[in-house]
Amino acid sequence: MSKVVIIGAGASGLVAAIFAAKAKNEVTILERNSSVGKKILITGNGKCNYFNIDQDIKHYNCQNKEILNQIITTDNLNEVLNMFDEIGIVPKIKNGYYYPNSNQAVSVKEALLLECQLLGVNIITDYYAKNIKKQNNQFIINNEIKADKIIIATGSKAAPKTGSDGNGYNLVNSLGHSIIKPLPALVQLISDEKDLKQWDKIRCEVKVSLIENDKLIKKEHGEIQLTDYGVSGICIFNLSGKVARGIDNNKKEEIVINFLPEIDDFIKFISQRNNKVKGRNISQLFDGLLNYKLADFLIKKAKINKNKYWDELTKEEKETLNQKVCAFKLNIKGTNSFDKAQVCSGGVPLTEINPTTMESAKENNIYIIGEILDVNGDCGGYNLTFAFLTGYLAGKGTK
Repeated sequence: MSKVVIIGAGASGLVAAIFAAKAKNEVTILERNSSVGKKILITGNGKCNYFNIDQDIKHYNCQNKEILNQIITTDNLNEVLNMFDEIGIVPKIKNGYYYPNSNQAVSVKEALLLECQLLGVNIITDYYAKNIKKQNNQFIINNEIKADKIIIATGSKAAPKTGSDGNGYNLVNSLGHSIIKPLPALVQLISDEKDLKQWDKIRCEVKVSLIENDKLIKKEHGEIQLTDYGVSGICIFNLSGKVARGIDNNKKEEIVINFLPEIDDFIKFISQRNNKVKGRNISQLFDGLLNYKLADFLIKKAKINKNKYWDELTKEEKETLNQKVCAFKLNIKGTNSFDKAQVCSGGVPLTEINPTTMESAKENNIYIIGEILDVNGDCGGYNLTFAFLTGYLAGKGTK
């Protein structure tokens, strides 16, 4: 029987503890907060979207997807789902998104915690693991807690109010690991565009394209929230990790927003609308099409008098309005900070990890899991899924 110590009692740490205990180890979790699973409680707006049927690799971002493919396998995904079934989580599946049937994230946290307790896992809270030293064939944490094997599940630097202060990077770095610079992901984007107060607090369904150094990088379709500093919303979050990385590498980042994605030919559509609903000026033609404040903002950006009529516009003015409504370019100067981010991009490269056990390639009997690794997923349960997968692999790998 080995003494296994897990640093961090978040999603990955709790699952690792369950499988390490099942592997007949003596398991202890060290958690810096006063209670476990703090970040689980805020996921999915408190409902905990913990899995997604669509596990296409395109929903994950990292610098080595070949290795990631060895982690996100059908067998491993099924093991995670089986675990949730065995600990009593009844899924409510909506459009492929898994939630606990209670619609409460606390259900997931409590089920994981109870399973740990039933398996005899020792949980020590309010404990901050500052350092790890190796002595003979054992590891010593803070010069007092001995372990044969350590699983590092500290999280990243995102959402520091949940206890993630980035100390895990220091721990793995002291064990010989390199770190791809952590940057905010699943976070709002900040623009230097003027007059954004005029569209603040508007929500709308759009298509968004990310343009990096004048090259299309990724497209998203979904709800966007317009803010006085830039843009937010799920489809923006899914672009934010790439934006942060690009800006850090001094690349030009722009997003292009189509505010009427269901209309193929804007000019033809408005011309037909103008012929059908007669006597309307430009502003009135937009009634029922776009939020009034948004329409007014876009007409102003096109430098067109909203009281003019469609037939009075020149060909160039119509094309300018088309560009503002269907291809609005927004220069992005940065992202919001770590305290607003749900996860991080960057972390320990997967090339430094054994993908079948999550054991370090730098130090035997050290396992690294969850968000501290260089993997971040889209919104939709992918980051929790990765946490659960790596926790399962590491816990099983301690056998």
